[in-house]
Amino acid sequence: MTEYVPQRRRRRPVALALALAAVLVASTAAGATAAAAINPEPTARGHAEATARTRLAEAVQRAVDTGAPGVIIRVDDGRGHPVALARQAPWTRANDKIAATSAFRMGSNSKTMVATLVLQLVAEHRLALSDPLDKWLPGLVPDGSAITLKMLLNHTSGLFNYLDDPAVLAAFVGQDTRQWTPRELLAAGVGNPPLFAPGARFSYSNTNYIALGLVLEKVTGQSLAVLIEQRIAQPLGLTHTYLAVGEHRDARLTRGYEPDAAHLAPYLPPGTPPGTAFAGTPRGEHVDTTWNNTSTLWAAGAVVSTAADWARFDAALMSGKLLPRAQLDQMRTTVPEDPEAPDGNGYGLGLRRVVFPCGTVWGHDGQAAGYSSETYTDTTGRRSVSVLTSTIFGIAPPKAAAAHQALVNTAVCAMLNKPTPPTTSPAG
Repeated sequence: MTEYVPQRRRRRPVALALALAAVLVASTAAGATAAAAINPEPTARGHAEATARTRLAEAVQRAVDTGAPGVIIRVDDGRGHPVALARQAPWTRANDKIAATSAFRMGSNSKTMVATLVLQLVAEHRLALSDPLDKWLPGLVPDGSAITLKMLLNHTSGLFNYLDDPAVLAAFVGQDTRQWTPRELLAAGVGNPPLFAPGARFSYSNTNYIALGLVLEKVTGQSLAVLIEQRIAQPLGLTHTYLAVGEHRDARLTRGYEPDAAHLAPYLPPGTPPGTAFAGTPRGEHVDTTWNNTSTLWAAGAVVSTAADWARFDAALMSGKLLPRAQLDQMRTTVPEDPEAPDGNGYGLGLRRVVFPCGTVWGHDGQAAGYSSETYTDTTGRRSVSVLTSTIFGIAPPKAAAAHQALVNTAVCAMLNKPTPPTTSPAG
């Protein structure tokens, strides 16, 4: 297995040391029997794979039929034949053609990449998880001397989520078209009172990762976009993965849609500012949000990628190609997302542990205007799943939400080589 080798202090691309993987061959009769049980005859295996593909195709189509403008899935069960499918609603076909290889705004899945960069610098002794934020961003965050990098990574800092600030929310939905800088996003977050004392409990806040992005740039002297390219995308051959900055236009990008104001209103969370609606080119009952301002995302959610690229990233991360074992173990040490369900979903350092009926997986989910994504893998990275949907609120109505959750559940079960149980909701 290729393992992570920490960088020296000099600025170089991530060095990857080549090693040979050992292949274990069963030589006893018992071993042969076990191998046969795990690897059935080709005909039986082919039938099982065809059945799984059919179930996935049906689940994808139901998701589109009930409200998703478009869906891309990729499921790799570790047996060498990934299933990649793409479907779209008929009304979207005049705008673009979705393919399984189309690029996608990955939203908060980006946090896993940002956390990986931080932990690489920890492995190189350039950062420490115990570093107070004030050490790197002095004076920018109230109580910054009590907030550590680890608290930022696992969302226990207590910082207010800047996307809940009305001014930033207006930009997120496209009503405000001005470009926001990372420091302005951080200021919007810390300009609101903290939710609790640093380290007291878990509360998801995008502000944490804006701060981490600024720390990364301060320590390395390089932009976050360059760090992602040089330390992750380039070494892994992720040719369609990058941090979107400014007003970029990628011809391979899947079109994103949200319901228009009238159809959105019933599904907005309580407390949403009056008049909140997505800007964009009208498309019947939807608006096209593809080219809306994304400057409110940055380190919290601005990575663009493909399902195949992300599977390669997951495999590299979980197998130790991007982080030493010590840092990978730290990444997978979680705090409960719900203190009343300590055995349910947990959040590590930029990585979620999610409990589904078919089993426990690792990964993240993400949202950007017109885009929802869920990406998961097993502890080895050999098996992975991506479910990419070209809307957030288009799948909010009950039937659409149920179909979407059934799709995710079916995909996770297929990844784990398990039958889909009757229940369709993940635990936690």
